This record gives sequence, C-alpha cells and structure tokens, in this order.
Amino acid sequence: MPQMFDDVGEIVEEALRRVGKRVVMALPLGIGKPNLIANEFFRRARADRGIDLTIFTALSLRKPSGSSDLEKRFVDPLAARIFGNYPELEYLEAVRRGTVPPNARVIEFFFEPGSLLNNAHAQSHYLSANYTHVAREVLHRGLNVVAHVVARRTVGGVTEISLGSNPDVTVDLLPDIARMRAAGTPVVVLGQVHREMPFMLGAACVSPDTFDLLLDHTRYDYDLFAPPNPALATVDHAIGLHASALVRDGGTLQIGIGELGDSIVYSLLLRHQQNEAWRRVLTDAGTERSASLVDVLGGRAPFSTGLFGATEMFVDQMLDLYRAGILRRRVYDYLPLQRALAANGSNTRVDIGLLEGLLAAGAGPVLGARDVDELKAAGVLRSECRYQDGAILSPDGIRIEADLGNPRARASLAAECLALELKGGTVMHAGFLLGPRAFYAALSALPESERRLFDMRGVGFINQLYGEDLPLRIAQRSHARFVNTAMMLTTLGAAISDGLADGRVVSGVGGQYNFVAMAHALPGARSVLCARATRRKDGKLTSNIVTSYGHCTIPRHLRDIAITEYGIADLRGRTDGECVAAMIDIADSRFQEGLLRDAKRANKIDAGYRVPASRRHNTPERLEQAFAAHRRAGLFSEYPFGTDLTREEIELAGALRWLKDATGGTAGRVATIARALLTAPRAEDRRLLERLRLAEPKNAGERLNAKLVSLALRASARRRATTSRTDAQDP
Repeated sequence: MPQMFDDVGEIVEEALRRVGKRVVMALPLGIGKPNLIANEFFRRARADRGIDLTIFTALSLRKPSGSSDLEKRFVDPLAARIFGNYPELEYLEAVRRGTVPPNARVIEFFFEPGSLLNNAHAQSHYLSANYTHVAREVLHRGLNVVAHVVARRTVGGVTEISLGSNPDVTVDLLPDIARMRAAGTPVVVLGQVHREMPFMLGAACVSPDTFDLLLDHTRYDYDLFAPPNPALATVDHAIGLHASALVRDGGTLQIGIGELGDSIVYSLLLRHQQNEAWRRVLTDAGTERSASLVDVLGGRAPFSTGLFGATEMFVDQMLDLYRAGILRRRVYDYLPLQRALAANGSNTRVDIGLLEGLLAAGAGPVLGARDVDELKAAGVLRSECRYQDGAILSPDGIRIEADLGNPRARASLAAECLALELKGGTVMHAGFLLGPRAFYAALSALPESERRLFDMRGVGFINQLYGEDLPLRIAQRSHARFVNTAMMLTTLGAAISDGLADGRVVSGVGGQYNFVAMAHALPGARSVLCARATRRKDGKLTSNIVTSYGHCTIPRHLRDIAITEYGIADLRGRTDGECVAAMIDIADSRFQEGLLRDAKRANKIDAGYRVPASRRHNTPERLEQAFAAHRRAGLFSEYPFGTDLTREEIELAGALRWLKDATGGTAGRVATIARALLTAPRAEDRRLLERLRLAEPKNAGERLNAKLVSLALRASARRRATTSRTDAQDP
C-alpha cells in the first residue's frame, strides 16, 4: 500500500522531500485533476521562489462566469447550483489574471475551447501535440510528479484502486515510471481518493503500489466538475442526422464532446427506435441527396448487430446508446476470436462453425493452455473444461485432443465442451470521461457485470493503431466512423479545428489528427469532420467554408468526409475541382458564389461551372422548414437528453442568446437598445426578471437591462414558435 495521508499539506510536503524543489508535475485533463493537491503545490511555489514548478496538463476547468452584468445575473446562481463546491484551480486563476510567479509555468496541450484565446501566458506556453505524444513530451521535460484523482474500494478484504475518469495518459506513463523507479530516479505518484469518482475497470484498475502517496479524507471530497448538457439548435440536429446515416451496423463509433456529438447520438437513437420517422427526416433534410454514399458506407435500418465504441472521450450519451441496445457489439482481446467474429459478421452463436472460424482466423491449430483459458473466459468453452498435456478435459472428464485442425477433435469439442453463449468482452474502449452529475452517478450504479463492458484504456491504445497488438486493434475496429468537429473547412478539404490564422489557440489538436490518420489506415474506416456552415460574431455573418486559411489542423491531403447542416461531401480520392464543387454544395448559399469565384480565379474548377439549382437554397429558413413538421411531432427538441437548467433558465438562455446576436455590432447594439427603450415589460416576464433580480430595477442600468430582457424574451419566443416542439416523443 502507498503511504497514507489525511492532510493535503503533509502529502505535498512529503512529495517535495522526495523529489526536491524542481517539480515537473503531470496532471490529467478534466476531472482527473486532484485540484486540492495541485493548489497546494502552486501555493508552495508562490510562497517559495526556490521551488521551480512546471505544471503539465490540459483542459483545466473552471466554473462559468458571466462577462457582463446580465450574464452574471444569469450564470452565477446557475453555476453555484450545478457546480456546487467544486474548488477552482489556483494556477488557472493566476494564468487568467497574469499573475503566475516567475518560478512557475503552466503548459497545456488542450484548452477549454475559447477560454484562453487572448491570454499571454497560456498562448506562449501552449504545447501543440497529438494526444498520443503527450506522455513522450512530459517525460522529455523531466517528469517527477504525477498527481491524480482516484477511486478506491475494498473487495474481499483487498484494496483496489481505479484511475477513474482518466487512465488516458497516466496508463501510458506507468511503464516509464517503473523504469525510472528501477533506475533510482526520484519520481512520486500521488493520488487523492474521491468518493464520487466512478470506479472504472480495464486498464484504469491499477495496483495500489502504483501510488507512492495517497490522500484520503472525507473533508477533501468535493463536487466533481459536471457540465450540463448543451442546447441543440436545428443546425446541430441537421449535422447529426446526416452523420447518423453514415454509421454502419456492426461497425465502430468514435464521437467528440459538445453539441454535434450529442446530436449524432440523438439521431442514432431515432434511427434505431423510430426508424420510419428518421427516414422521413432524411428526405426532408436533404440527406438522401447522398443516397449512394449512405448505401455504401452507412445504412437506413435499425441496428441489429450493434456498434462498438472506440472513443477518446466517454460522453454520457454513449451510455444512452448502450441502454438502447445500439452499443452492444462486443470485442475481445483474443485475436483469433476477434478475427473469427469479424469474418462472420459478429455472429455470437457458439457452435462448431465458430470453432471452424477460429481455425481459419489463426487459432492453433494445436491449442495451448492460454488459448483454452481465453476461450473459457469468452464463453466459447465451458468453464469446467481443463487443459492437460495437449488435451482438453470436458466437464464429464472426456479427454479430447486440443487440435482444431483435426475434424474429429473439433466435432468432439462441439459435442462435449461448448458453452451456451459468448460472454465477457467489452462494448467500448475509452480514454477519459466527462459529463453531467447524473452521468457519474449512473456509472457508479452500474452492476459489476455491466461496468466491465466499458473498458477504460490509455490514449496510446485508443487513438492509434501502432503497437505490438496492431492486428487486434484492426480486427476490433471494423467499419470505423470517426466523427469529430471542426471550426472551419476549406473548399480543398483542409480542416481548422484548434487555432486561428495568427497562431492563437482556441482549444488544441487533442486526438483529432490521430483519428483522421487512423481512418485512412484502417480498412473500411472513414473520418467525418462536421462544421456549422456559418457563424455570427460582432453582428457579422461569415462562412465557415472558406477558400483558404492561415492555419489548419487537418491538411487537405487527409480530406475524407465533410458535413454541414446542408449535407454531406465525400472528398476522399477526389480531384481538387471535384472537392471544390462538393464543398460549395454544402456551403450556405449566401457565400457560394464568392467561394466559386475564388476557385475559378485559382483555376481549381472549370470556368463554366455553375452551382447546381438543387444546391442554391442552403439557407437557415429552408432548414427550419425541413425540420418544422418533425419538431411539431415532438422530435429534435432543444434538450433531448434533459438538462440541469430550470424551465425559466431555458427561456432566459434563449433570450440572452438572441440578445447577444442582436447587439454584436455597433449598429445592432444601438438599434436594439433603441427598441428596448420603447419596450415595456409584460406581466408574464416578471417571473423571469425575478430570476435575474431585475423585477424591481433600482437604477437606470437595471431598468435598461430589464427592458432588453423583455425585448429578447419576445423575440426568442417568436423564434421558438416557428420551431415549437415537445420532448414527449424523443427517443
């Protein structure tokens, strides 16, 4: 067992005693960070300039806060209720305020999107790296401290430790840490036990002696960071709908976080549970314009074999796919069995045909003790069978030659030793998890048999094919669809997902490049990059489909499938001219002619090319019309997976979004304020104004804000009326 502590100051003091005053500390991303331990290290460095502290991490999370008075009135009570006593990271606050001491530095490889765009310390200390390269980079910088939130339990008197939400990079570091310890290099692994952290299995379950020091006291439990489900707009639902038609039954799914990931899961559920309705929307929303691609790559039927998940991030909607019976294709770490299942279409029947499939897949032909153990664990052979000196003893004691190449032996094994059905395996490999509070509770409540279906692993396994088990990863990830989000796409197929043209970083590369490259390497796999066709900032509407950009995350030579709300563009193997035409087809029609002129000017498309008539109506109005009837039928709601927001907060959120759009530019701000001054709050607005503490305004500023909110409530209500819907029929 590690050395135990019940005081955060004492555990940090012991770590410093062991490694000295030069600390290179790795913290997991997201909720795997032990905030209290990290804060104590940072306080020590701030108080003692003799300590040289480097914090290496990603996705440092903080409670949301408003930037304006109106936003603060809305966000602050919401954040207090949802995030509770989650302790803020003091190093992150110092980064944001520009007060990081000269003897400390914070290096991150992924930011909370958009949160540090104009921050000098964060931007200059950003490390651009694939997620799979992070372990290498932190070792290169002299890693000597790893700090991690863990889950702890006792089973049969034996203590078990789980890395919980974040085996991701930590698992990849453990072999190097073992070598450092063997060589006598000072390195300390600290853990903080957290009782709300789900106890996840697979590679996340580690030996207690992985940790040198362990902090365990109930006074250090706090609310895990739990972001609520985002609202889904029509644009998001349209993108998810298109993507859902490209997912192949019996295949593999990876999705990212956020609105577009949620929308894809929603449409997959609709496809499986309300198939006729889903098919009607495919036609109305224009997905069927890519019918030939759907026929080849995806499908229109409900899922019979089901999907396997191989995803960097375990989002709560993946649990919805599991509960709905979609995420149910099990994979196994025994290569011959996995190959046999891949060859027979994941048919889980246990019979002589499976034995023949194992033989064809490379098992044996003479089986050894390990083969027999693997086949028993997977439910191919009955658990009572035993291996003995080249033979398999049946439950009745019949001795059968352990040779699959012998037809008689196969027949005897089929008659005497086969189990009733396959068991074990896993329906998902994932690197880390993050989601609403109910998600963590649901994971903790899973029965052990179901918990084992979700195998948490390192990103070195999930995000790439390289490794000694390359053939196994290929066999498990059949017909993979790697669906991720981009900010912008070029007409030549490059993707801009993490940064701006001037070098400023919005988020990070993360695993996106890994998954795109893997899609090109895996047989039958495809990368799907999704982007909204337009964006509005400071009152100005611009296209997210652009001719070129000063930065890209995915280069054009890795182009594959692109999706906007207006459709699907298949770019793999296309010439530049074909690619330009396909991308203009899914651009907003207000920008199509400009994009076409740019392409013609660069000789990238025929001078006589015209945008097809069927693609000239890519407008928000046409999109809303396509979804209107389906929304009235109760589909495609704003919060299909529920929300932590109250009904009043949902109304206010919509109104404040409208207000932000309306006041983005100077002219819009002036016009909106002028309209607001002529607006008198209605009686029905009072309950919402009370939520913002504006029902009884005390000064001119509060009176203006109350009028702005009333104006926004009316405008957003009119918008909602055109897309009215209920949650009653959501899958």
